[in-house]
Parts: sequence; structure tokens; C-alpha cells
Amino acid sequence: MTSGAGVVTGAAGPRGLVRDPEFRRLLFTRFAAQWGDGVFRAGLAGAVLFNPERGANALAIAGGFAVLLLPYSVIGPFAGALLDRWDRRRVLIFANLLRGVAILAAALAVGLGASGIGLFALALAAEGMSRFIGSGMSAALPHLVPPAGVVTANAFATTLGSVIAVIGGGCAIGLRALFGPDNAGSAWTTSFAILGTLAAAAVAARFRKGVLGPDTVDEPTNPVLAVARGFADGARHAWRAPSVTAGFIALFAHRASFGASLLVTTLLMRNYFTNDGVFRAGLPGLGQMVALGGAGLFLAGLLTSWLLRRFGRLRVVPGALLLAALAQSALGLPMLLPTALLASFLITGAGQVLKLCVDSSIQLDVADEARGRVFALYDTLFNLTQVIAVTLAALFVPDNGYSPGLLVAATICYLLGGAGYLLATRRAARA
Repeated sequence: MTSGAGVVTGAAGPRGLVRDPEFRRLLFTRFAAQWGDGVFRAGLAGAVLFNPERGANALAIAGGFAVLLLPYSVIGPFAGALLDRWDRRRVLIFANLLRGVAILAAALAVGLGASGIGLFALALAAEGMSRFIGSGMSAALPHLVPPAGVVTANAFATTLGSVIAVIGGGCAIGLRALFGPDNAGSAWTTSFAILGTLAAAAVAARFRKGVLGPDTVDEPTNPVLAVARGFADGARHAWRAPSVTAGFIALFAHRASFGASLLVTTLLMRNYFTNDGVFRAGLPGLGQMVALGGAGLFLAGLLTSWLLRRFGRLRVVPGALLLAALAQSALGLPMLLPTALLASFLITGAGQVLKLCVDSSIQLDVADEARGRVFALYDTLFNLTQVIAVTLAALFVPDNGYSPGLLVAATICYLLGGAGYLLATRRAARA
């Protein structure tokens, strides 16, 4: 069977997909880039949140999350227009190289003890390139697999990529133990992320020109105008696909809830929890939380395709929101270290199911010439929602993180998201 750029792909299962050399190449590009993402984010988090030479309260931590999440909220809608007009192979190569430069600059700033706007600006640049790269790979995937294999391929690639990012974070924790927790050690740890970006650029360079799309490469005579229209174009095409609109509502409810609980958990790990047998507080505790979250991501990747075939999207999405709400209230509210870690496993897994459902909706229900812009809009709203949630939570949470009221609000947000999704699907049924 032939997809987008003429790549022939046979079986729709993971084993059949990985036999295709072009799909494997996209997979390895993703793995290298996301390993670098994991190293960079964990290195930066260690430098800002768990560095004895720096202090961090709730608002400072919220600012750190904003650095990791806001970049694509600012440039995403506009860069998305370029993903639909420029050869995505070239985009992946040069975006990875530019990200490498930004990573080295950020690592140098950490080593020199920089903080505030200067460090944040460099981190913003690095993360902005990362989101651009991620959207490019998502928009390119339907060119390498047949429509029947998109859900499976997306679950396989996205989930394993997320697990690789978790492994990158674990590598950063190990490097931090080797180099030390001070500014110099944090700088060396963060700088190792460049290995992932260089590897991703090298693998992407092996794609044949045009194989990743778009089908029609339109080099705009006025790039500024093309960029400026990205936001409106993405919103219009997303609205025309009711399944995408409904998925956005569900996923944004998750990100708002997840953002508030992430801030609470980070503060609890830093200032409230103490070591409890095999369960650790501090940065090692966050490492355990990320590892369990990675396990949830992996399980979601294994189950999502089967769940969609067995129950359909109309049941799977509300079910995932309900599971997250139950985990948030039953396991998060006690604010005990073991139950918080288990909540991380369940909530992250449920969130991954939601994300895979929305990704497949965009890949299947949005035309190729607009897919990059819709993914860019998706990333923008996705991250902006979490930044707003974290910032609002920071205004109310105490520095030790003990805030049952915030977790109750997060639970309610999940339930409202489920109700909103079901209402939005009525428009899909009428369309």
C-alpha cells in the first residue's frame, strides 16, 4: 500500500512497520531527539530546582515549567505554517542543529551561574526547537504508513519516544551524580543533551528528499505572511474536524489538571516528603516518579490501539479521564510518597491514551496540507494550558506543596473535561 510520498508499507502492526527502512529512520530520529530532550530537561530541572547554590519557591518552579512549555506556545502556530510549506526533511536537520547550539549556550549559562531572564531565554530557544521537531515528525508520519496503520504507528513511535525521553532523564540524574549538583556539574550534565540532537540530525539527513512531505512544497515568496497565517489556518482546519475539536477539550482538561498536580508533587518531593524505604524524596524521588510515569506511557502505548478497536474513541477518551480523576483523588489526596508515585503511573498512562487518540484524529481527519499547522496549534494550546494551570496553582500552593484543595480542583477539572468531550462529540455525530 502507498502513502503520501510514495512509500510502500505493508503490514499495519509494529513488526510490519519497523521493516520499512523509512519508518525505522523516522523512529530513530525521534529516539535520538527525545533522548536529548530528556537529558536537557532533567539537567535543567536539577540545575534550577535541586541545586544547593540556588533557591526555588513555588513561583520560581512555575517559572521553570513555563520555560519548558511556553516556547511552542509563542512560535508554534507560526512555525506550523512552515511545516506545511517546506521540505520536512530539511526542517528536521536544521532544527536539530540549531537546538544543539541553544543547548550548549544554556549549559554555559548554567555553569556561569546565570538565572532569570537570560537563562530562561536560552532554554526557551532550545525547547522551541524541540517542539518544532516533534510537530514535524508527527506531521510526517502519515507519509510513511498506510491509513490503517496510523494509530498503531503513532502509538508505537510516540510511546517509545516518551520512554526514551524518560531514559534520557535517568541518564541526566546519573550524570549529575557523577559531575556534582553545583553549577559546574549541572552545566556538564545539561551539555550532554547535544549528543541526541546531533544524532537526530545525522539520521534525518539520510531521508530521501520529499519523502516526509508535504506533498506540495510551496516555498513562500513572503515567509512572514505565511508564518503569520499559521495560527488562523490551524484553528480553522481543527474546527472543521469535530473529532479533533472534541479531543482538544479532553486533552486540555488533562493538561490543566496535570499541571497543578505536577507543581504540587514537585514541591512535596522537594520540601515535604522524606525517604520511605525504597521510595525516595528530592531529585531521586522525582526520578522514581518519572520512571513510573514512563511505565504508564509504555503500558498506554501497548493498550491504546486495542482499546480503540474494542471500545471505540467515544468510550476510551471519557474512560481515560475518569481513571485519571480517580487516581488523582484516591491516590493523590492522601499526599503520601508511595501513593503519589502510583498516582503518577496511572495519571501519566491515562494522559498518554488521550494524547494518542488526539494525535490519530489529526493524522487521519486533517488534510496533509494543513496537518503541520494543526499539530502546531495543538502543541501551543496544550502547553499554554499547562503553563496557566501551573502559574495559577503557584499563587495558592504553600512552599511545602501540601494543598488538598488544589488536587480536588484538579479532579473536578478531569470530570468537566469528560463532560465537555461528550458534548463536543454531539457535533461530530451531526456533522
